[in-house]
Amino acid sequence: MPRSPLILTPINTLPLIEPNQDLAELTFHALEEAQIHLEDGDILVITQKVVSKAEGRLVNLSTVFPSQRAWEVAAITQKDARLVELILSESKTIIRAQANTLIVEHRLGFICANAGIDRSNVKGVWGNEEDWYLLLPQDPSASALKIRDLLLAKTRKSVGVLIIDSHGRAWRRGTVGITIGLSGVPGIIDMRGKEDLFHYHLKVTQIAVADELAGSASLVMGQADERTPIVHVRGFPYPLVDTPFQEILRNKEEDLFR
Repeated sequence: MPRSPLILTPINTLPLIEPNQDLAELTFHALEEAQIHLEDGDILVITQKVVSKAEGRLVNLSTVFPSQRAWEVAAITQKDARLVELILSESKTIIRAQANTLIVEHRLGFICANAGIDRSNVKGVWGNEEDWYLLLPQDPSASALKIRDLLLAKTRKSVGVLIIDSHGRAWRRGTVGITIGLSGVPGIIDMRGKEDLFHYHLKVTQIAVADELAGSASLVMGQADERTPIVHVRGFPYPLVDTPFQEILRNKEEDLFR
């Protein structure tokens, strides 16, 4: 049976976000202004930057005091020891450290560079602009749930919400959008046991649908000055269900690449 088209609509009506603003309420108004009328089964994909800004996850390096471990890692990576301290504070363990590179296991469980800490599209509130960095949300799935709950209350429509970030990948250059938090969206679709065109029963196929959608939405959002922090999705080809974010992550014992 042919699928309905997957339609991704950029939402650029969200104002520039300041710390301690209600992102859920602002998202609802941005949808209204864009004349997007939610339907059951729709999904909103939201970049972590606006979530982090609304939740006040901005840090100025002048307030950070490096530990001895941070100084040691800074000597290896040639990074500012204060930035290294921030990265360590957001991480479980270091995976790789070399000049200009620090790959860690984030406290949320995924592997990424610099614990997702970034300064692109970040504006400080005082002092030297170059010293301001943005941390990932404390609990991106909880952030997604808060937005989803408000939209349900306002519209009576059941939608899903993804919080995404741009991460690099082993063996390939460049970044892609991946999911770091979700609510009402499956992370993985297990196709094992289903038949293909020639009646072969699939044995290992599990589709990372949340990450596939994150990558697609990231194309629409852009990475520079596009000011498109939200993408509205209609036609997602799988039922919306609640699943834990951890189902996306490979257990350390199964990870052959560390």
